[in-house]
Amino acid sequence: MVLSRSFIDYCIWGWDNLPRTVLMYYTNFVSSPEEYFHTVICNAQEFKNTTVNSDLHFISWDNPPRQHPHYLSVDDMSRMVDSNAPFARKFHGDDPVLDKIDPELLSRRPVMVVPGGWCIGSRENGSDPCSVVGNATVLP
Repeated sequence: MVLSRSFIDYCIWGWDNLPRTVLMYYTNFVSSPEEYFHTVICNAQEFKNTTVNSDLHFISWDNPPRQHPHYLSVDDMSRMVDSNAPFARKFHGDDPVLDKIDPELLSRRPVMVVPGGWCIGSRENGSDPCSVVGNATVLP
C-alpha cells in the first residue's frame, strides 16, 4: 500500500473524526494494523476514489481462507512470477526463495540495493549502477 501525504495528514488530523473512530473500532481486533488504512481510505469521501482495485500481492491461502496465509517457498516461485504481482507474502526470513528473488527478479546483487530508474551508473566491469544517482522520482 502506498499512502499519499494528503491521506496521512487526514489520518493524523482527521478533520471529520473518521480515522479516530476507525482506530477505536479496531482496538480489539486481531489483525487491525493490516486493515486500518484500507478501512479509512475506502470510507473517506475525499479518498475513496483514489484506490486501485487490486491487492497487488501474491498470497497463497487455504480454501476457505484461515487467519494467516501459507509461507511461500522456492516451490511457489513460478506461480509468484506468473502472477505478475509486484509484492508477495508471507515468507520465513531465512527461506531460500528470498535469495532467488533478489538476483532473478530484482537484478539485485548481494549487499547492493535494488537498481531502479534513478540508478544511472554503468554495470561495466561489475560496477554498481546505483553508485551514480539520477532523478529519485523515476520508476524503472
